Amino acid sequence: MVEDDTGLQTQLRWSFDDYDVLVAGDRASALALLERHQPAVVLQDLGLPPDPSGTSEGFATLGDILQKAPHTKVIVATGNGDRDNAVKSIGCGAFDFCSKPLDLEMLRLIVSRAFRVHELEAENRALRSQSSAVLEGIIGSSEVMADACRLVEKVGPSNATVMLLGETGTGKELFARAVHRLSSRRDGPFVAINCAAIPEPLLEAELFGYEKGAYTGAHKQTKGKIELAVNGTLFLDEIGDMPPALQSKLLRFLQERTIERIGGRESIPVDIRIVCATHQDLRGLIQQGRFREDLFYRVSEVSIRLPPLRDRVGDAALLARHFLGQAASRHGRTIRGFSAKALKAIEGHSWPGNVRELENTVNSAVIMAETKQIGLAELQLSTTGEDFLSLREVRADAEKHAIQRAMAKAGGNLSRVAELLGVSRPTLYDLLDKYGLKKAADAE
Repeated sequence: MVEDDTGLQTQLRWSFDDYDVLVAGDRASALALLERHQPAVVLQDLGLPPDPSGTSEGFATLGDILQKAPHTKVIVATGNGDRDNAVKSIGCGAFDFCSKPLDLEMLRLIVSRAFRVHELEAENRALRSQSSAVLEGIIGSSEVMADACRLVEKVGPSNATVMLLGETGTGKELFARAVHRLSSRRDGPFVAINCAAIPEPLLEAELFGYEKGAYTGAHKQTKGKIELAVNGTLFLDEIGDMPPALQSKLLRFLQERTIERIGGRESIPVDIRIVCATHQDLRGLIQQGRFREDLFYRVSEVSIRLPPLRDRVGDAALLARHFLGQAASRHGRTIRGFSAKALKAIEGHSWPGNVRELENTVNSAVIMAETKQIGLAELQLSTTGEDFLSLREVRADAEKHAIQRAMAKAGGNLSRVAELLGVSRPTLYDLLDKYGLKKAADAE
């Protein structure tokens, strides 16, 4: 508690006698206690000496506390009706604010909530720190992500060929690296190649290498990605875009585990593990004659489907906070977090570009932010209103739609409308009035 009024100190001590309360009367003593005891929650007055009638010292103290202990929840006490400083304190990173004279019952609720949020965030950080290093970079608490991680942990130690299926931006390469780190080949190379990003003539040379003089410009013998991955893992990203001719050559390599460089006659044995990924429907491509069925079975001994971000309940906000920390550090910004509306928008957005889109959005917001907190405006999400509907709004929208359908079906006969909806006529009248449908009913 950072408060220079001794009378209020005593009152608050008494009000929070079930907590361990530390009291400081100025910035220096507050920071000393903060460093020594690392409290979860700080209740701080803005009017502190040597500026007890102003707020300059209070905001300076707030900034110092959040810099030294960014996970501490700071509740700021402001003057009654002092909305500007209350909003400013939230923008600087305060958890919440309360107005003087203090409503002690409300203050206890705010403090209790601050402790609970601090506890949940600490648990989340602990879980992340305890997670296996092989799943480094894979962030998420949703059940669908947990299922995918469990599959990686099972298949990683084997030598099975793994197929990662998922939309663009779902983290397929991160999972491929996790499979590699779990395998006995973890000390070998991890070599990745994007089959969709390289033209067909070059892709063959990139994969299989070539001998000196094999074609114009081949001035020296060059190993391909397959050879470079010996005793390690070769990651074939977007294998669904591999040209048919190369599919045949890749299948032969998988069957015989030997390759020939372009322009060469020597058969070279290669010991590698294959992990593949694609955003395409391979079975559909097989039916269209664009992907070999025999190759499909060779490269997908185990398939792991990675969920899109829209299906990962709760993960969007978790990832956003992670990307915020990275971007703030990268750009030298002291951004404390997201506003409540911004977090709601992040959770409500469909994220068609998945994690990659979210990361780019947060990075841009950090650059554009003018305060210590990212708001809805900085996110610049092109979202429809439906993304932000509360459960109450969803129910109301469905109720109104049902009434309109019943009115259309009953041709304006309100008795019939009430019967179709299973309500009494007085209830129907109330609903018509509530949703502004009375005039429509009168017109019919």
